[in-house]
Amino acid sequence: MILLKRAGYFLGLPILLVTMWWALTLGEPNFFVPTPQVLAKTFWEVWSGERFVTDFLPSVIRLFIGLIATIVLGIVAGILIGSFRWLRSLTEPMLEFFRAIPPPVLVPLFMLLIGINDQMKIIVIISGAIWPVLLNTVEGVRAVDEVLTDTAKTYGIRGFSRLRYLVLPAASPQIMAGIRQSLSIGLILMVISEMFGSSSGLGFTIVLFQRTFAIPEMWSGIVVLGLIGIALSLISKAIEGRVLRWYHGLKEVQRDS
Repeated sequence: MILLKRAGYFLGLPILLVTMWWALTLGEPNFFVPTPQVLAKTFWEVWSGERFVTDFLPSVIRLFIGLIATIVLGIVAGILIGSFRWLRSLTEPMLEFFRAIPPPVLVPLFMLLIGINDQMKIIVIISGAIWPVLLNTVEGVRAVDEVLTDTAKTYGIRGFSRLRYLVLPAASPQIMAGIRQSLSIGLILMVISEMFGSSSGLGFTIVLFQRTFAIPEMWSGIVVLGLIGIALSLISKAIEGRVLRWYHGLKEVQRDS
């Protein structure tokens, strides 16, 4: 029963929107808005063939490499900056400077310095998606309870043990919040990086369809991006549920008490 209820919440609004879309396209055909039937047929024809290998898979691989690098670099740098006050004071002006620069503006610069290749596209993803992870990690580390910190010092818990058993658990709710934000930013930057001088990828393909007035094919590419976003959200929720099981359990206890 609970599973059916969750499925209803998950699928209810999409089914309603598709039904409205179908009803609104019953009349005179619109060149710019395909019917659900036409889009479904086009989606299968476009993405079940060669483009799945030449455009979809390379984009997804670059996205996952970029996001994994973003998470690792953001957490490591955030822990270091958050743990040392002098390092935080030293890096804060530069962090604020680079954070204020819109990542798409850096794409031409990366193209000149690195070239138009997979490395450039991955660095574009990292350059914009790292900030939520980095800054949330810094704040999470800074917000560790002072009583717990003093207790760890009293019992001689230092170094890696302190990091593993105190800092990371205490900062993990904010770290996971930063990771959730970085996923959508990474997806956006993946598309943007493929629109500049690229010859493959989802961003390149969608722009190609738009320029050649292949409207149903263009819409099918947009649907693919939406499905990738849903998949990333489900994966992040599953991982968060395992990592923060103790945290959500604590919240339940506090709510019931």
